[in-house]
Amino acid sequence: MVNGHGRVGPARDGWIGFAQPEQATHGEPLSKDLSTTSHQKLRTICVRLAYEGTRYCGWQMQPGRMTVQGTLAEALKSITGESTKPVGSSRTDAGVHAIGQMAVFETRSRLTLNVLFCAINARLPPDIAVLDIREAACGFDPIRSAIRKMYRYRIHDPRWPPILGRHLVWRCRSQLNIDAMRTAAEHLLGKHDFTSFEKVPSLRLSKVRTIYSISIRRVSCDDDQPDAEIWIEIEGNGFLHNMVRIIVGSLVMVGSGRRSPEWMQEALASHNRLHAGPTAPAQGLVLVRIDFSDDAGQTPMDYSSSLIQSQIIDHPE
Repeated sequence: MVNGHGRVGPARDGWIGFAQPEQATHGEPLSKDLSTTSHQKLRTICVRLAYEGTRYCGWQMQPGRMTVQGTLAEALKSITGESTKPVGSSRTDAGVHAIGQMAVFETRSRLTLNVLFCAINARLPPDIAVLDIREAACGFDPIRSAIRKMYRYRIHDPRWPPILGRHLVWRCRSQLNIDAMRTAAEHLLGKHDFTSFEKVPSLRLSKVRTIYSISIRRVSCDDDQPDAEIWIEIEGNGFLHNMVRIIVGSLVMVGSGRRSPEWMQEALASHNRLHAGPTAPAQGLVLVRIDFSDDAGQTPMDYSSSLIQSQIIDHPE
């Protein structure tokens, strides 16, 4: 497999192996015999994306605003000549980052996956990169086929100002009690109505989601900053708008001592947004991974077993 910098990494079934970056440098016209024509069969291409969301107004295209989806669409058009709208598995908000966003687009281009991989990365800005690419089955839907998503939220300890990478973490002003946060998180595991943790009431038919696991642990940035960050990793079958960030904001309320761990259960049961905690800032959130079902052989990547046991992952301090 080739990563976003043209280096070779561990291969997975179905993903490309070696690419040759010199085949598609920025601004270089692609070979005419590989150009897009109306006679070519329509192909479905799946890519895994990483991006720093600081400059972007989220994933989804918006008139007059810079978005990740729009930037990717422009890069694809400059390569294939087609106006295509890539479909992302997750609509990340403004300022949210990703290392595991999955996106699908259709093309009639005959360019090989190797050349497409290099050409797309050559035309993307430095804060967006294609990490993997492969051809998926026709009609593959990255939204409907997603069965599990994992988000990570990074909180920086107030003792050490995060000068480098401060736009990637939330510098919380309070010392946090990890044990209390873990106890509170236990109330969120399993299948629940998460209305209390949605930004605003929506037209969704169901607010029921399943959280499979929540991991809360301290992470050392370097020798000078031991345990400088707290990582909250949440895995579930799907999330409401701002659900992860509201959960994090609520956990911080507990960790700072402003609420008891039992309060989390009360907030969940209330089905009232006003009873939960604040929405944590966007810059600390990262979309880490999306797993897909294996229906009809349309899986574009390997995924973990769907037989998942709900758990709080207890990491030693």
